[in-house]
Formats: sequence, structure tokens, C-alpha cells
Amino acid sequence: MSGLVGHDVQWQEWRAAIDGGRMHHAWLLTGPSGLGKAGFAKDAAAELVAEPGVPQPPADHHPDIIVLSRLPASTDDEKKREDGKPYATKRSISVDQVRAMQRRLTTRPTLGPKRAIIFDSADDLEKSAVNALLKSLEEPPVGSFFLLVSHRPGGLLPTVRSRCRTLRFQPLPDAEVERIVAEREPQASADARTAAVSAAHGSPGAALKFIENDLAAIRRELVRIVEEGDSDFSRRGALAAAIGARPDRERLLASVELARTICAESAALASRPFQARLIEAHTRLTRFGKEIPYANFDAGLAVVEIGGLLAAAAAPKDGR
Repeated sequence: MSGLVGHDVQWQEWRAAIDGGRMHHAWLLTGPSGLGKAGFAKDAAAELVAEPGVPQPPADHHPDIIVLSRLPASTDDEKKREDGKPYATKRSISVDQVRAMQRRLTTRPTLGPKRAIIFDSADDLEKSAVNALLKSLEEPPVGSFFLLVSHRPGGLLPTVRSRCRTLRFQPLPDAEVERIVAEREPQASADARTAAVSAAHGSPGAALKFIENDLAAIRRELVRIVEEGDSDFSRRGALAAAIGARPDRERLLASVELARTICAESAALASRPFQARLIEAHTRLTRFGKEIPYANFDAGLAVVEIGGLLAAAAAPKDGR
């Protein structure tokens, strides 16, 4: 299975629906990012379309499984994807992608009577793409089943949510996340694993990315800025060193996400004035993070912005 772990309840619900003979045509897979929802969707789709006695290719190459996600941002990024290298993506899943999928639904499935369409993720659909998708959800072609992955289902249109059966994925216990990290990243130090589990909040995927991007030093400097301030800019200098002179967008985005998480964690225990500053920093970091994938940021200035927002929110010496 390509999904991470901890999905026994979800598999029971999915398989009961298949065995019950009344399979809903659209499913909304919800929960925080990094829980393995997309992997579950591919495995579940493979089970759904499989026909006894008919050889089945892997889900990523199955003719009856369509996966819609953000496309590479340019022809150069398309080549990077083909070469297995990191690549930038477009801002959203476009209406043209949805319409191309709908044209395929007018044809018969290849290896059996069923076809599965996965959106990874539905949160990335542009407005016109959502409107186009609604037509398929309202009048699904016979044998077509939709699996919509969503990390933020509250942002989806109520008309989309109402046409889907929701399958919820919950964060895992820290002990289970620790086990997965130790199994997948055995070379990581105990300190790095501990920091990854703490930052992940029950998301194995987030913990693994933490290790992969070597974020422990970045998290340490971000926490110090919030706790101690940075009146002489020395902490921001240490943060810049931890992030690196030429970080890629993924590393910058991971740093922003860490900063947001630290603000949220600190706000839960802060005094009211301190809490208000942390909430403001969290809001501005969220906006900043949305701009990074699509703007031509100078990495150094981006680091200064992240550190500056935390420094402005930092706990004052009197604790207020």
C-alpha cells in the first residue's frame, strides 16, 4: 500500500461501501496534510477498479485511474519532473484539466466497468474548475467515482461538500509518528526525530519532510526569536545561517510553516497582548507563504521577513 499507516478505520468504511453494493459516487478525504490521504486514494481507487482475473497495472499507470493535480509551472519544470527532480507547479488545478477529464468520461473504461478520478488536492481547484467539476458531481457518468483529497474542507464550496461522502483522517499518536520516522529515516539522530515528531502534530508526512529538509536547526532559531526577541538582529542572522544561503522554495515554505506552527503553539499559552501579536504574525505568515511559490523572492529578504514577523511578535521581558 502506498498510504502511510493508521488507516484501518477508513479502509473498513471504504470496503464496507464496496461490499454493500451502494457505493457513493463521490468521496471527500479530509484531514491535515501529511496523513497519507492521497496514497489512500490511489490504493482505494486501485481496489475499486480492479476486475478479477484481469492483470492490473500500478495505480500511477492505470488507464482507469485519473489523477488531477497541479501541473508543472513551465516546460523546464516539466522536464525536471520527467527526470525525477524537484520542480515548481502552477498555482491551481485548471478548468482545462477538469474539462479534459470530463471528455475522457464520455468513453468506456479500459479494463473493466469502473473508473476512478482523484483530485490531489481539491483545495487547489480554481473557481471555474470547481464549477465545471460540479456538473460531473451532480450527474456522474455511470461507473465513474470521484475521490477528492482535501486538507482544508472548510474552504470548499458547500455544494461540493454536500455531494460527497466524507471520510475523515485523524492525526496519529506521537509514538506512531516516531515509529514511522525511525523506520523511514533510520540515519536521523534522536534529537532530529524528536524535533520532527514535535513539529508534525500527528502527521507522519510532515515529520518525514522535517527530516528530509533538515529543519531542526531552523525550528530552534525560530523558537528562540519568539521566546527571546531579536533586538540586535543576531537571531535573524542565525536563522539565515540555518536556512542556508540559497534555499529552494520548498525549504522557504517549510520555514514559513514552522514559523506559523510555533506562533499557534505559543499563542495557546500566551497572555492576551502577546497572543494578539502572535495571531497577527500567524496571519501575515500565512499570506506570505501563499506568495512564495509564485513570486520571484530573494531568499535573503524572505528570511528577513520571516524572522522580522516573529521578532515583532516576540514575548517582551515583562511577559506581556
